[in-house]
Amino acid sequence: MRTRTSLGLAVTLSCAALVTVVGVARDGVGDTAASPTTPPRGPYVALGDSYTAGPKIPGQNGKPAGCDRSDRNYPALVAAELGLERAEFRDVSCSGATTGDLLAAQDTDDGTNPAQLSAVSASTRLVTVGIGGNDIGFGSLITSCVKAGVRYQLESRIGDSAPDRAPCRERQTSDGTDAVGTRIEATSGRVADVLGDIRRRAPEARVYVVGYPTILPARGADCGPDMGLAPGDVTYLRQKEQQLNTMLREAANAAGAGYVDTYGPSDGRDACAQADVRWVEPLIPAAPAAPVHPNERGERGMAQAVLRAVRATG
Repeated sequence: MRTRTSLGLAVTLSCAALVTVVGVARDGVGDTAASPTTPPRGPYVALGDSYTAGPKIPGQNGKPAGCDRSDRNYPALVAAELGLERAEFRDVSCSGATTGDLLAAQDTDDGTNPAQLSAVSASTRLVTVGIGGNDIGFGSLITSCVKAGVRYQLESRIGDSAPDRAPCRERQTSDGTDAVGTRIEATSGRVADVLGDIRRRAPEARVYVVGYPTILPARGADCGPDMGLAPGDVTYLRQKEQQLNTMLREAANAAGAGYVDTYGPSDGRDACAQADVRWVEPLIPAAPAAPVHPNERGERGMAQAVLRAVRATG
């Protein structure tokens, strides 16, 4: 049985601490598809992984419990703002989901989530989908980079490491080929397959691919100890997230779907920002949220981005 990863893994923060990371591009809305003249009233189906589900944000009441789905995540907020009745809204997002879990049932630590796409039907009028981070192994990538960062910090204290080194990037690159970039390219086809399946199931629905919010700052020096990363790897991981979001935007455009940009509105509100402004929590959260995941403020911001996209095409 595959248990949920929720973009999450155990991360060594220092020689004495072990933190479990539950982990995975500007203002407003990206490209949107042609649509009806009025915003959809539902039914609305939300598909996605932990960045959609909202693990550890109260209240956690979705089924199965292993999906860690919050009733304050962005799909719930969008549904409430659109005035949808309970019967008009289904959130089947699940922490740890990959594109494969949209097409087939997903086993979690506490129950099985049916294939997410089974919730989409000919009567569906609005679909949001946030997926792709787990396909490229973003959580395990962060874990690897944090471990490399711990070693970098130790080496730096004894003057054994250059200040601009990116040990994680070095490990991911061989003969000029970046392994993470290769995985992002491979995921593009799977996202395209998902969007094609949605269109076949719900030909009248408006479909929006929701990108990932900013996780790391533009300058590695701005991150400090909150993420335990070498400064060069902060830049590297930010670039990889931007590449992932670019792929998602291109897949959405090719499928005639809309793209919701949450990266722009959250820039400067990353996991290394001040606690009272950030949308994404660091390795040790200061607000109810899974590590390296959106907090309630982040889910509200993502909901606003989705609503702008829906209303812009209304």
